[in-house]
Amino acid sequence: MRKTGSHSFASHSVATAALSCLLLAGCSTTGDLGRPRPNIFADQIAPAIGDWSARFRGEASSWFHLTDDEEQLRARAWRLVLPAHERSDFDREVSKLAHARILPVEAQSNDVAAYHRALISGSFASQASRYNRLSEDANGDRLLLAQFRANALRVINADRARLRALDASQLVLPEQRDPASQRVAENEGLMLWVCERARFRLKSYRFSLDNLVVEMPSREAVRAERAIMGLESELGTACNLPLIGVFGGTGAPAGRGPVVYKG
Repeated sequence: MRKTGSHSFASHSVATAALSCLLLAGCSTTGDLGRPRPNIFADQIAPAIGDWSARFRGEASSWFHLTDDEEQLRARAWRLVLPAHERSDFDREVSKLAHARILPVEAQSNDVAAYHRALISGSFASQASRYNRLSEDANGDRLLLAQFRANALRVINADRARLRALDASQLVLPEQRDPASQRVAENEGLMLWVCERARFRLKSYRFSLDNLVVEMPSREAVRAERAIMGLESELGTACNLPLIGVFGGTGAPAGRGPVVYKG
């Protein structure tokens, strides 16, 4: 039976807000690592709408200030959750809104052929240029993942200390307890999301390489294959994280249930 009333109105409001933000995001300029340049939308409006949207979806959302490592983790996640090719304009804007939590992560495209279409349609001087771009993208992701893992380990260690203090101290204010658990869930959900999108990138690169070899065989394919293999190896290491386990699984503190985060 179709739901009506306030829930229907709220759902419509969420869709309208998301669409408006999508249009605004499409007009924004980008800075380093493809992130939006500092502006009122990126710095104030998007985070506020993202927090509200996440809460509406029943996801964990903490009002705590971000630590330096948590801010850096989110900055490093940016490049890895966006589509690998900048010509995928619409998909990039959707991913930007997912990163801001305005849209759920499920809104992102899982079209493994999208990267290859963008690579083929681009203006390259020769077939070697396309293989070189593929190699560069895979190598770039490999380096980003190594940095992301180091950052993630620092955040995990800090979250373990946070939870130990939460469980051990009787002096922690009641209003601090839920936001603390929610922040741990936010952090862990972000790590899981980055790894999921990195695996998707790996599949996209392999798809593109296989189809490039069929369409334009070249000895440059060997270098691209090595780059993809290097990414696969780094992915196995980078995503083998000692997670706390707030979504279930090993490592969860005794008696502490999972906090919802669709990451």
